[in-house]
Amino acid sequence: MKQIPCAHCGRLFNPNPRVKNQHYCSEKECQRARKRLWQKRKLADDPDYKANQKDAQKTWREKNPHYWKEYRKRSPQYVENNRNRQRERRRGGSVAKMDASGMDLTLESGTYFIIPASAGVAKMDASARKVLLIPVA
Repeated sequence: MKQIPCAHCGRLFNPNPRVKNQHYCSEKECQRARKRLWQKRKLADDPDYKANQKDAQKTWREKNPHYWKEYRKRSPQYVENNRNRQRERRRGGSVAKMDASGMDLTLESGTYFIIPASAGVAKMDASARKVLLIPVA
C-alpha cells in the first residue's frame, strides 16, 4: 500500500485499508489534533452538540467549584503569565472588563454608527464595538 503524509506531523505512514480517507497517523499527538479539528467543526455546525457540550461544562463546573482556585495555587507560573497578559491588555487599551475602566460611559441620545473593532478582550464571546457620535445638524 502507498504511504501518505500525516496531515498533522507530515511523516509518511501506511493508512489502514479499513479506514476510508485516513489523513492522520496513529501517533497520540496526531490523533489529538484530528479530534480537536473534528470537535471544532462539530461545534460550529451542530447546535445540539454545542448545547450538550455547554451543559456538560456547566455540570462539571458545578461539581468542581474550587477547581480554578486550586489550580492557581498549584500553578504559580500560570498565575504569573496571566498577570503579565492582563498588564499587556491594559497597556494596549483593551481590558477584560470594559466597564471597569472608571470612565463615564454615558452617551447622549442621538444617532450612532456602530463599527466592529478588533480588541483583545479576555472573554471569547465578547463583541467589541467602536461607537462614533454623528452630530445632528
